Amino acid sequence: MRTIFIDFGNVLGFFDHSRAVAQLVAHSPLDADALDHAVYGGEAMDDYESGRLSTAEFFEISAAAGQLDCSQAEFVRAFADIFTRNDHVCGLIPTLAKRYRLVLASNTCDAHYLRYSEDFADVLAHFSALCTSHEAKARKPLAAYYEYCQVQAQAAPRECLFLDDLSRNVAAAEAHGWRGLLYHPRLDLPAELRAAGIVLD
Repeated sequence: MRTIFIDFGNVLGFFDHSRAVAQLVAHSPLDADALDHAVYGGEAMDDYESGRLSTAEFFEISAAAGQLDCSQAEFVRAFADIFTRNDHVCGLIPTLAKRYRLVLASNTCDAHYLRYSEDFADVLAHFSALCTSHEAKARKPLAAYYEYCQVQAQAAPRECLFLDDLSRNVAAAEAHGWRGLLYHPRLDLPAELRAAGIVLD
């Protein structure tokens, strides 16, 4: 293995949309469940993560659906305030970066990316490339996304390992030719990485 692709959400960092909804509900007549559905339940979120909507366009759609009376800046601040660090994975990154090319492989929108790239700057500094769906104009598990990422691999597909928390994304990576590793918080990640041929100092 020469290159390791690593997902962000629920791998490097955990996310919780309810934190955003809890802040936004003060700006809406809807209850939390209805507001959650208004913001996250439609096609707009997929379009935003796929780069088909700008932040301003996504805000307009969400504000209308959620009957929000806040400004775009207030919305974005709450919408992006959802991440917490997964120390078990983040702690391995400096060690992995000594031997392997690390590439972020994340389904993410512009507002979320701007927030976590700042909050996790120390971790992401070890990555050689950051491949996000809103820049790729395609989301995992679409083949176009893996093709976009492959350009940054500087390795053949068989020399790439992919770490993600969703089985459908791992299956698509394996169909692309990468070795896949499904992550969950109870996983003994160092042991699984070694089993996949990764050397840890």
